[in-house]
Amino acid sequence: MSTTSPLVVIVGASGRLGSAAAIGFLSNGYHVVGIDRLASSDGAFPILSVNAIDESSVQMTFEAIRSEYGVPRVVIQTVGMWAMAPFAETTLSDWKQLIDVNLTTTFLIFREAVRLMTASGGLGGTLIGITSRQGSERGVSQQAAYSAAKAGVVRMVEAIADEYATSTINAHALAPSTILFGSENAQDGVQVEDLVAHCLYLCSDAGGSLNGATIHAYG
Repeated sequence: MSTTSPLVVIVGASGRLGSAAAIGFLSNGYHVVGIDRLASSDGAFPILSVNAIDESSVQMTFEAIRSEYGVPRVVIQTVGMWAMAPFAETTLSDWKQLIDVNLTTTFLIFREAVRLMTASGGLGGTLIGITSRQGSERGVSQQAAYSAAKAGVVRMVEAIADEYATSTINAHALAPSTILFGSENAQDGVQVEDLVAHCLYLCSDAGGSLNGATIHAYG
């Protein structure tokens, strides 16, 4: 199925941030395809199934997107998890899980997106990864694995932007503090609508001048 609207792929589209991003991009004229653990076809946009920490699953899902919907111009990776534990009590399993869910997923998703965006003289596109204050500024007590994974997202985005600096690939990292979805009592945080607005700006022509930057959105 072809479309004249730019195609955006939202990874983690069933989550609160992913679904908010999908709604925001839909309302701004984008064609949206989501990917998440469970497929769905009964909402405002289709969601394809993916195991985001499995290489072959990510590859097959992006090939299905290319075949059915075309090459994405925007890919936003919202999949992640947070956990904390004293450093000396952090198990190898705990470490690997946080690295895989936060960093390895981003690597696999972005790599497949770049392959499609640059194939056969492709038009390029925009990649947006979600990091955090812990990853963009400094690590936090009892969050060694999470801090390391989110810092890895920042460095990977910078590396992608540098490698493709002369092409039409743009890569950005968005670093929120606490994300507020409307029901929290917390005063220190950033509204999810503001994060979506930042994503939309990063996908604009003007946003391209920020290639490789980490956008701090602390509220």
